[in-house]
Amino acid sequence: DKKEEKKATQVAAKVDSEEISVHQINAVLAKAQGIPPDRVGEAKREILRKLVDQQLLVNKSVEQKLDRSPEVVMAIEAARKEILARAYVEKTAAGQSKPTAEEVKKYYAEHPQLFGQRKVYNLQELAVQNQEGLLPAVQEKVAASKSLDEVAAWLKTKNLKFSGSGGTRAAEQVPLEMLPKLHETRDGQTLVVGSPQGISIIKVVASQSAPVDEATATPRIQQFLGNQRAQAAITTEMKQLKEKAKIEYMGEFANMSGDEKAKAETPKAPEAPKPKAEGGANVIEKGVAGLK
Repeated sequence: DKKEEKKATQVAAKVDSEEISVHQINAVLAKAQGIPPDRVGEAKREILRKLVDQQLLVNKSVEQKLDRSPEVVMAIEAARKEILARAYVEKTAAGQSKPTAEEVKKYYAEHPQLFGQRKVYNLQELAVQNQEGLLPAVQEKVAASKSLDEVAAWLKTKNLKFSGSGGTRAAEQVPLEMLPKLHETRDGQTLVVGSPQGISIIKVVASQSAPVDEATATPRIQQFLGNQRAQAAITTEMKQLKEKAKIEYMGEFANMSGDEKAKAETPKAPEAPKPKAEGGANVIEKGVAGLK
């Protein structure tokens, strides 16, 4: 029987009376990244082994009626809501128009520090916890100091909390709002950037030109602009949903202010895959996601 034969080819394993399908394996495989073609078969077998282990545990859980316990029922319902909400977010994101060639070209031209004039930096950094009136004092000390070690010693005498780091960062690993200032900082110079959260003292030990041409940059710009557009659409959709719905806060939450209500997290658009940056570190979130 052809129908039975087709069904048999779709079943990868049986655990007691439960079947694990090839579709389940492929669904897990689709979420994996960076698997070379010659390792796909091995990856599928590893996925199947884990699915078999999972099914054995599920079977015992059901046998012991754990699926009926209040905690598990609540967790399943929470997962269901999360999946449904995510599905709507992904549908909204997928419904947005793709960036045009003109938009990509414009973004490339407006961000030379990321592309045509891109650099790779060797940096040393001190991150200081900010407080009122501290920024001018730090700027003055940095201007008068010959090294970051001298600045760090001064911070210690002031009992200021700080941390140090260093290494190589490409332009796309730098927060976008900071990049133009860093781009203009010459080798050997130190940049001080303040924000309400903290103060960054960044010394450019060395930098190297590493331009990216428009053809190479185009796919990443398309991903970034597409994700940016999707996020804007989701934010607008959430605002409209809240305006149309009747939302009433009760009990201990009855006195929530309008600002607190507005802080409810807006779901994020699905992100484009982020490549590994130099040194194996992931591109930091504040940078331009995925641009390389």
